Amino acid sequence: MKLLSLLSIGVLFSLPLQANEMLTEVPATASAALPDRQAALPAVPKKVGENYLQPASLTDIPAGVFGDKVRLGYQLFVNTQTLRDKYVGNQLSCANCHMNAGQQANSSPLWGAYFAYPAYRKKNDKVNSFQERVQGCFTYSMNGKAPESGSPELVAISAYSYWLGMSGLMAQYNVSGPVPELSDAELVKGAMRDDFPMPEAIAKNLDTKALSQLPGRGFPKAPDPELAYAPERGMIVYQAHCQTCHGEDGQGQIIAGVAALPPLWGPESFNWGAGMHRVNTAADFIYENMPLGKSVQLTVQQAWDVAAYVNSFDRPQDPRFDGDVSKTQATYHQHQGYYGQSVAGKPILGTDSYPVFPLKNTVKP
Repeated sequence: MKLLSLLSIGVLFSLPLQANEMLTEVPATASAALPDRQAALPAVPKKVGENYLQPASLTDIPAGVFGDKVRLGYQLFVNTQTLRDKYVGNQLSCANCHMNAGQQANSSPLWGAYFAYPAYRKKNDKVNSFQERVQGCFTYSMNGKAPESGSPELVAISAYSYWLGMSGLMAQYNVSGPVPELSDAELVKGAMRDDFPMPEAIAKNLDTKALSQLPGRGFPKAPDPELAYAPERGMIVYQAHCQTCHGEDGQGQIIAGVAALPPLWGPESFNWGAGMHRVNTAADFIYENMPLGKSVQLTVQQAWDVAAYVNSFDRPQDPRFDGDVSKTQATYHQHQGYYGQSVAGKPILGTDSYPVFPLKNTVKP
């Protein structure tokens, strides 16, 4: 099993609950005195025969200033390591979890996420714009720090996400012409708002709620396992299907100093605040997307067990950690995960986690 894309995606762009489902997660800062609202990320069963959005070819990105922003967004998304030590603190790239450069349905595609924001988000207990969602990805999934609001990087990723979504909708509803250009201030907001500019032929068929629930927008919900998931069984699955790509030690494959295949745990992977450290989120992703390019190859039980195994190892600390693992666990980790627990007699996870946002030349195994 080539777990090429396991990240958290935060699950990088896993979709939020809408405002009427505000039973949610936690503040972004450890000092904020909010109750634990860390419900599982929403996932829905995949339906047979769904019509997924098909973005235009990258060769159709237009010339000019707007097209340059879209192209930069694509480049940052697939080669996020260009931002190492600036905003990225591990060996991952966004495309590790959002397959086919963020275009693939059922892999939390960018076009699905863009149409779902602004929206209330559990992790920081407030309505987030699209750029704020991306900022969270840098903090947790990339174990780094958030780019400044309105920064060229956030504008570019927003432009790429918007272009994928709008070009796909225009093709679906036979709207001719180039994708309408938006200002930087409009791009970073996202599309889940009444004043979002929409071609008439699309607007009369889809309202903002329908846009936020496009088929294939997240990770499909994996069925529940017959047995309680177990890292011990997951180790056997990993050895048989995963370690060829990700290594016996889970550290991926490094070529010329960059991870050609991503690490799944340890100092160079996603941190304890990323969505993918949840066993259920990882199981959803793995069952649908792994081995790489081969959807639904493992059994349901195997997907859950190997998700448990991958997440039974230590990784970078939760950025919300305030010096007390048990307190951090109680506040932020009331879900299907192992932070603050001992697995197979090993030390309690989180007590000796790796640093948050380390410089590349200081990372130690």
